[in-house]
Formats: sequence, structure tokens, C-alpha cells
Amino acid sequence: MTLSFRPVQASDIPTVCRFAQTADEAFFFFPKCTFPVTPEQMTAAIAQRSDSSVVVEGDEVLAFANFYQWEQGGTCSLGNVLVSPAARGRGVARYLVQQMIEVARSRHQAREMKVSCFNHNTAGLLLYPALGFVPFGIEERQDPAGHRVALVQMKQSLLPADHTPLTA
Repeated sequence: MTLSFRPVQASDIPTVCRFAQTADEAFFFFPKCTFPVTPEQMTAAIAQRSDSSVVVEGDEVLAFANFYQWEQGGTCSLGNVLVSPAARGRGVARYLVQQMIEVARSRHQAREMKVSCFNHNTAGLLLYPALGFVPFGIEERQDPAGHRVALVQMKQSLLPADHTPLTA
């Protein structure tokens, strides 16, 4: 499997919309959307976010992510993370998140990256700590049916291990 990473193109959006196979998957991926996810919803979200990117294998789009918060020299918050059903369990999400970490470091000189994951998104809850993210908070939210869910917040320092922040 030879993966590559690039900015999303308009022609990728219909494919990305089909990644969410259920209302739950759509909620994990894009909590403010209605299921099924439409190109119009995705285009509007992309317009409000930064660094919307895809992982591809050849010409096939396999995964998507972006930042919903980005601060030069500060924090980048990862969002809209979703992998094609056919590519799940193959390391594509790991590759995607690693590439987004590199974008946060190189383009935004970010000192920290955050991600939030709903309590019933087992794949995400297992992936992010394996990549170095540490839980730091939980917020109560509601799913589309009005049920209580927990949004687990995680973060990772992007500073080099030998970097000591300056103190006042």
C-alpha cells in the first residue's frame, strides 16, 4: 500500500461524503451535519476550516481531515477525521493523523495539537492515545437523538522532547 497526502479537491468531496455509512459515523465525523452527509454540507464546513486534506492510494481517496482551530505558534485542533470503510484497519487513519501533525508543526508552528472523540467511537479512542494523545477533559454533549454522550478531549505537545518553554 503506497499512501500519499494532499489538499482536498472539489472532486473529492462526493467521495468523502460517502465514507460515513451510518448516522453514528456521520456524528463522529461531523457532529453538526445531517445524515447522509451532502457535498453542500462538506463544502460549507471546509470553507470554515483550515488544511482540509485527503489520503490517497493511486487515484482512490481513502481518508479526510482538517483543522477546526489553528493558531500560528499555538494550538491546532483536528476535526472531520474519517476513513473510507474499505480502508479501515489498514493504518490509513494513523498515516492521516501523522501527516496532519506534520502540517500543524510545519505550516502553523503549532506547539500543541488537540482532538476530541465521542465515547462510543472505539476506533478513535484507541487510535489517538497510540499516537501520543493524552486525555485532558470530558464534555457532556447530545447525539442527534438527544441522548447524553461524552466528548473525550485529548492533546499532544508538538514541542521537541528537549525543549523547555521559557517562563516569566
